[in-house]
Amino acid sequence: MASLNKVMLIGNLTRDPEIKYTPKGTAIADIGLAVNRNYTTESGEKREEVTFIDVTLWGRTAEIVGEYCKKGRPLFVEGRLQLDQWEDKQTNQKRSKLKVVADNIQLLGSREGGGGGGQGGGGGGESQEGPPAGGGGFKKAAPPPQRKPPADPDLDAGGDDIPF
Repeated sequence: MASLNKVMLIGNLTRDPEIKYTPKGTAIADIGLAVNRNYTTESGEKREEVTFIDVTLWGRTAEIVGEYCKKGRPLFVEGRLQLDQWEDKQTNQKRSKLKVVADNIQLLGSREGGGGGGQGGGGGGESQEGPPAGGGGFKKAAPPPQRKPPADPDLDAGGDDIPF
């Protein structure tokens, strides 16, 4: 039987990222993401619903979020759902929490400010294997100018000059 556990979210950070490190030195970031849904009721009234989601990031992705993101910053998160279960020590009740474990991120919005919607985004996503690659207002180097190779009279003949 096939299964799929994939989540893609765009939202705003609800707080500054909290960065911790494992004993082996791997970075872990816990962030909160607010995702909005706008809709119109049957009576025509416009409403907005906000969902708050806890997200955990690991490795280089966690370090990037800790370095470049602050509260209010728009962020694209791609990852998977994970259910955490534990027993509450005070009430001895079983508790559970559904969260997202991020595989990739993409910084959206302007580099300095945080908020401001999704302008300036684009480019590649961030992953645990490297530094920011083109998202979130980071400037990419312009591609080199395209040079046309020297003309070859035998190969660059016009359509009327072809003998067949």
